[in-house]
Amino acid sequence: MDRFNSNKLKQLREANRITQKQLGDLLGISDRAVSKWESELSKPSGKNLVSLAKIFNVTVESFFENSSIIKTKKENTIAGMESLTELYKIGRGPSSSHTIGPEKACLIFKSRNKDADRFKAILYGSLAKTGKGHCTDEVIRKTFSPYECEVEFNYIYDDIPHPNTMELISYKKNIEQDRIRVFSIGGGSIAFENDVYETPERIYKLDKFTSIASYCEEKNIRLWQYAVENEDEEFSDYMHKIWNAMKTAIKSGLVDTGELPGGLGIQKKAKSLFNNQHVDESPVTKENRIVCSYAFAVGEQNASGEKIVTAPTCGAAGIVPAVLYYQQQKNNFSDESIVRSLMTAGIIGNLIKTNASISGAECGCQAEVGSACAMAAAALGELFELSIDKIEYAAEIAIEHHLGLTCDPICGLVQIPCIERNAVAAMRAINAVNLASFLWNTRKISLDKVIQTMKETGYDMHKSYKETSEAGLAKIHI
Repeated sequence: MDRFNSNKLKQLREANRITQKQLGDLLGISDRAVSKWESELSKPSGKNLVSLAKIFNVTVESFFENSSIIKTKKENTIAGMESLTELYKIGRGPSSSHTIGPEKACLIFKSRNKDADRFKAILYGSLAKTGKGHCTDEVIRKTFSPYECEVEFNYIYDDIPHPNTMELISYKKNIEQDRIRVFSIGGGSIAFENDVYETPERIYKLDKFTSIASYCEEKNIRLWQYAVENEDEEFSDYMHKIWNAMKTAIKSGLVDTGELPGGLGIQKKAKSLFNNQHVDESPVTKENRIVCSYAFAVGEQNASGEKIVTAPTCGAAGIVPAVLYYQQQKNNFSDESIVRSLMTAGIIGNLIKTNASISGAECGCQAEVGSACAMAAAALGELFELSIDKIEYAAEIAIEHHLGLTCDPICGLVQIPCIERNAVAAMRAINAVNLASFLWNTRKISLDKVIQTMKETGYDMHKSYKETSEAGLAKIHI
C-alpha cells in the first residue's frame, strides 16, 4: 500500500474544525497519537484508518500518497439509502458476512476472470479467525468450482481497512492475472477497494428517521408507503417472496431434528419447544414458548446452512419472522399486512445499516441482534397500526437495550449464544412495542441518536469481542 499522507489527515481535521484532542477522543486514543500521525512519526493502524474514514466520510485510500484530491465531510457526503432489496436477501447460512458476502464476491470475480485456470482467496480479520466455523472456505471453493481454489487463512496481518477483508487472485498457467480486495460489510453486502465495481444506487433521498417521519406526516402516509414510493414496481412481489421464504424457514425448522453441524453436539430444539406444551400453561407462557420456537427454527436452519432471509443478517435471521409469524397465526393477519410490516421494518434496518452498521465484525452483536430486534419492534408496531412516534420509540427501546452486546460465538459457529439470542430478542421486541404504546409521549431519546450511539459503542468495543472468537464466551471449550 502507498505511504500514509499525514498532511491529508491534517487537512481533513482542520476542514472539519476538529482539534487533535477531539479526534483522539472520537478514536479512543490520546491527542499525542494523532499529533504523531500528522508529524509522520507513526501511522494509524488499519482499525484506526477505517474509523478515520468513517469520521471524515472519505475512503481509506484518501489517506495515501497517490489518492485523488481530498474531499471534506460536507463535500463528500452521499445522502440517502439503498433499496430494501439490498437488506432483505434470501441465501444460505450460517453467516451473511462470512458466506453470502464472500460467495457474491467470488461470483463477480469468477465472471471477470473467465480465462483463469485456478484461483486463490486470502482471508483476513474476522473472516480468517471465524471462517472455519462459518464455512467460509467451503463456500469459496464451491463458488469457484470446477476450478481449483486455494483458501489461505491469514490470522496475523491486521493492518486491514475492514474486519471482514479478503483478497481474490486469479491465475493462468501459474501467472497471476488479476487481484482485488473485497470487504464483506454485513448483511451479505460487499464493497470493493478503490470502487472496482459500482455500489448499489441510493434510491431513498432521506437517511434519518426524523426526516422520514416529517415527510410521512406531511404527506399523511405510513412508513411502508414511503418505502413503496421509493422502490420499483417489482418491490411488492419481491417482499412477498421474502415473507414466503421466512415462513418456509420456520416450517422447515419446526419439523427438523438431529444435531447441528460443527462438532459442538447441539441438538435441534425448535420442534421440541413447539410441541412441549404444559398441562396448565398460561397464555403468556404459551406465547413465549411459541415465539421462541419460531426463532429457534430459523436459527437452526441458518446454522445448518439452509435457506433463510437476512433480516438484517443471517445470525439474526430468526427475530423478525418469529414475531410476525406468531401474530399471523394468532390473529390471522393477511400476508399483505405482514409484507407492509416488513417494509416498515426494512426502513429501520436500512437506517441502521446506513448510519451505523449491521456487521457483527464491525460493531458486535448489537449490530445484528440489536438491529433485528428494532426491526421486529417496528414491524409489530406497523401491524398494530401504531403511530409513527410509537413505532420510533419501540425501535429505539429495542436498540437501546442491546447496546454493548458482544459477538463472541463459541468456536466461531453461529449457534451459542446466537440461536438463543434470537429467541430472547424476539420477546424483547414484543415488550418494546408494549412499552412504547403506553409511554411514547415520555421518551427523551430519538431513534437517530440511539443508532449513532450504537455505532460509537461498536467502534469502542475491543476487537476480541467482534466476531473473532478471541474473548468472552468464545473462549469456552466444549
